[in-house]
Amino acid sequence: MTFLEEILAKKEQEVAEMPLETVNLPRQKPYFQAFLKANQGAVQLIAEVKRASPSKGAINLDVDPVAQAKSYEAAGAGAISVLTDQQFFKGGIEDLRAVANAVSIPVLCKDFIISEKQLIRAKNAGASIVLLIVAALSEMALMTLYKQAMALDLEVLMEVHNEAELKIAEQLGAKLIGVNNRDLHSFVVDIAVSERMADSFSVTDTFYISESGIREPRDVARVAKSYSVVLVGEALMRAENVEQAASDLKVNRL
Repeated sequence: MTFLEEILAKKEQEVAEMPLETVNLPRQKPYFQAFLKANQGAVQLIAEVKRASPSKGAINLDVDPVAQAKSYEAAGAGAISVLTDQQFFKGGIEDLRAVANAVSIPVLCKDFIISEKQLIRAKNAGASIVLLIVAALSEMALMTLYKQAMALDLEVLMEVHNEAELKIAEQLGAKLIGVNNRDLHSFVVDIAVSERMADSFSVTDTFYISESGIREPRDVARVAKSYSVVLVGEALMRAENVEQAASDLKVNRL
């Protein structure tokens, strides 16, 4: 069983026990895509609250998610990503709720989403963006969840790892496509993945996001020509001066 298969098996058990909530929270955050359209001169930042990961283990288990998020917002981040998976990333939906209540910028629910239950729970907790991972879903399930998210007024960041997945995301009409530089099987991270994948981009009105392995401005500069956004977690979670580290990642686009 691969790492992804193990996570999805656990996630199916978790979702089976999860109640189906009633949607009770109207949208409270601006649209991330609108922000990106208005700020195309620099690579924008999705800054992540991430306590741990399966590949790195504990990163910052004692983090105050609200303080971290406020530092990100003060640094000019365009959105904040919050890990809500508990078993593998030591996060939780309450982290997301606390962050969403504390900041005015869009908040991304980062989880392995396989059910509408999770979409509704994320929206009720204050998320305005949700992650859908192409590798984790059949094309039919991906399309269904994408439509359900849109019906809930949630923006969707669709994550891909290779050219075949990219084609699926583009054909579905995703406007936020994240290229993950981490191989889900080996855990090897290489920014060259983003550089290679950019050659296959075929949609002009989509915002492409480089994820994983971004640590410093020169990493951002490597992808600035083709990517509107970088998503950064570990480097910011380990930074001594969080606001300065996040601010430093703003790089003008070529």
